Formats: sequence, structure tokens, C-alpha cells
Amino acid sequence: MRILVTGVTGQVGNALAKRLGRLGDVVPADRSVLNLAEPGTLPEALDRLSPDLILNPAAYTAVDRAEDERELAFIVNGEAPGVIARWASRVHVPLVHFSTDYVFDGQGETPSHEDSPPAPLSVYGASKLAGEEAIRAGNGPHLIVRTSWVYAAAGANFLRTIAHFACERTELKVVADQIGAPTAARVIADTVASILAADSTNLPQRFARANGLVNIAASGQTSWHGFAVRIVDGLRARGIELAVQSIAPLRTEELPTRAKRPNNSRLDMTRLSDAFGLITPSWTDSLEPELDKLAREMRS
Repeated sequence: MRILVTGVTGQVGNALAKRLGRLGDVVPADRSVLNLAEPGTLPEALDRLSPDLILNPAAYTAVDRAEDERELAFIVNGEAPGVIARWASRVHVPLVHFSTDYVFDGQGETPSHEDSPPAPLSVYGASKLAGEEAIRAGNGPHLIVRTSWVYAAAGANFLRTIAHFACERTELKVVADQIGAPTAARVIADTVASILAADSTNLPQRFARANGLVNIAASGQTSWHGFAVRIVDGLRARGIELAVQSIAPLRTEELPTRAKRPNNSRLDMTRLSDAFGLITPSWTDSLEPELDKLAREMRS
């Protein structure tokens, strides 16, 4: 089986490319192979690559910049996935696409389930919702995976940002009223691989069991402030010298950003358990291996 993975320079794409080799021949595709900013080039590229399965974590993810680059965000996150979905439907190739909790407005404290009404607060969220709608309209076998607060020991993300500033500053200020589950890219890749491996010859039926949409995030919850405290404590426990002495909690309104973020990023994962029999590890447990990797890098 030829497994096409887009966005392999990103956190989830990189983790998927490493994990899925056990299931078939992975065809890694970065922007030079599949340029989602140019949707018109995608059908010919897909014809040439001829995959048996497509996983599409590639996306425009600059949340704040998207407020000023709306057209590009909608091309990459909305139009291009639709082109991929129509190609996949035409040749009967299953498609796994990755989306985000930013399709919700994050009101209240109840975790969002797959059928909760979307109401994005930002251009980024709206563009990702457009991609979901385009994939469903393609009418092919698909599974849309919504996740949240993704990080890894490598790449540009909250874990590495906190580690960097903790080395340079004596005080950090971090938002404490946005709640979610920090989710390692490795957890997403492992969970998706388990879904695919259970019966790779019957993916359309397995995807249909989840109505083509499932939430995948780590178990448990915390705030960005709680996540930052755990990172700093974890690095110190591994012998990393840090300058930071205090981490002050902030309200969202004290740290204005170009794009509005949901305060509630909790995702309900009942469907993941019911449809696929899977339960994700806690965010605290899954953070430990990433801290191990980051600490080794910081010591070298």
C-alpha cells in the first residue's frame, strides 16, 4: 500500500511519516511535491504519485497572520483539501484529513463533540471549517480528525517557545483561562495508525462507523499556564538550568492577539472509544517523552 503523507515538514506530518512505515510504503510530500497554495496543480501531482491512501495534515497554521492573509488561508485550508477529496473520491482512495478545535467558538466548559455546531472565531478556524465541508462534499471515503494544542519536541510550538524563554527570562506571563489538552504529535500519529492498522482493507466502512469525523486529543485538561509550569518543572527535573523564577497567570484580555482564540478547547472523545476502541494517554504522561528529547537537545 502506497501511503501519501502531506506536510511532512510539520509536526503531525513528520510524526505520521515515521509511524506509518509499518503499514506500507510511505510517500512523504512536502510543498515541493504537493503545493496546496496552488490547488490547480494537485490532480496531476496525485495522478503521478498514485497513492492507495492519503493523509493530509498539511495546512496554513499562522493563526494571527491569517487575519491579514484570508485568501491564502482559505486556498490552502479550504479549497486545496476539496481538490484532494474530489480526486480521492474519483479513484476510490480513502482520505484522512486533519482539522482543529478552532472550528468552535469555545464557549462554556463542556467538551465539544463531533456534532457540536461549529462557530469559528478566526479566519484560521473558518478556513479549516471550509476544508471539512469541502471534503464531505467530495463524497468519498474520508475521516476528518479534529485535534487541539499540538506540540512536539521539534518544530515551532508552545513547548519549545516556553523552553526558549525560560532560558532567557526570569519571569514568564502565560494565559491561564484558556483550557484544553496539550497533545503530542506522536499521540495523534499513534492513534491514527491504530485506526488504520485495525483493518486497512476496510477503511471506508471503518470511517463510516465514525460518520467520517472523530476527535483525537490527549486525555485530561489544563491551561496554557499549567502547561508552561509543567514544562519548566520537567526540564528542571532533567537537570536543565533555566533563568525563569516565576510564571505569572494572565487573563486572555491581558494578552491581546490578532486572532481570537477559543477559551474552551476541550474535545469529547467518546466517539474515538465507541467507534475504534481507542483511548489516548493523559497529556501529562505523553509530555514526558517529549521533555526527554528536548532536554537531550538542550544539553548537547
